[in-house]
Amino acid sequence: MNDFSPVLYEVLYVSTLATDQPLSVVAEIAGRARIANAQLEITGLLIFDGQRFCQQLEGPQKQVLKLIERIRSDPRHTNVEVIHHGPVAGRRFQQFSLAFSTVEDEDALARMEQLDGSAALAAFENVCEELEL
Repeated sequence: MNDFSPVLYEVLYVSTLATDQPLSVVAEIAGRARIANAQLEITGLLIFDGQRFCQQLEGPQKQVLKLIERIRSDPRHTNVEVIHHGPVAGRRFQQFSLAFSTVEDEDALARMEQLDGSAALAAFENVCEELEL
């Protein structure tokens, strides 16, 4: 790795859809994020359970950290909680600027919200396996 290669970084967060937002806003968020993420070289996965979001973002550290700050200030989200962040050896979702899935287990994201660090990452990976992603 040369000095000019950006560090590949990931952030995993959970948030709640703001109560004044219709469910239709989720498709709007995902659609716009796909375009913006591709331009920023960010890939990842957005999971929605009907109330909560869980999103993993990966890409150049500076862009990922800027994006999470924009998400924190987005009025469509409340209770944005970063549950894991740090350098990552390789992309999990390199084929998606933003993969999107819903989850059937409505308690999965609520349980994940209670975790952090490696436990949160392991729970996220389990959800991905169940979704076959």
